[in-house]
Amino acid sequence: MMGNFWRIVVAGFVAGALSVLVFHQWGFYIAAELGFGRPNLYNTRPVPPWGVPAIVSLAFWGGLWGVLGAFVVARLPGILKGPLGWMLFAITLVLAVNWFVVLPIKGVPVGGGWRLPGVIVVPTVYALWGFGMWLFYGLIRKLFK
Repeated sequence: MMGNFWRIVVAGFVAGALSVLVFHQWGFYIAAELGFGRPNLYNTRPVPPWGVPAIVSLAFWGGLWGVLGAFVVARLPGILKGPLGWMLFAITLVLAVNWFVVLPIKGVPVGGGWRLPGVIVVPTVYALWGFGMWLFYGLIRKLFK
């Protein structure tokens, strides 16, 4: 039998990865259709250091964030345990790490240079991704019962 800890880890990882593949990518697609940027959706370009396709890397990191979210959001009070908590997790903690740590490591200015429409589109897409994590996490947890 899988212990509760491992159920949370697996459910969080799968929820985060699936939400990248569905909500994150579709969020950028919708933004592009509205005229806000030209994202390279489901990008298969190899990325360092292991040369895996970019979309695989995004899904992997999304899965790791999903694990953290599964533990963090469950400990939030009241209404924040639901979709609102997952969305706030994505647009605060995850987005802050992306803007202030990941982008500078990649040689990109903090916050992507704070240019429009990115400062509006990216948090919106992260909120959609957070909503997707909540949705997938709940479905997966029900399957594990």
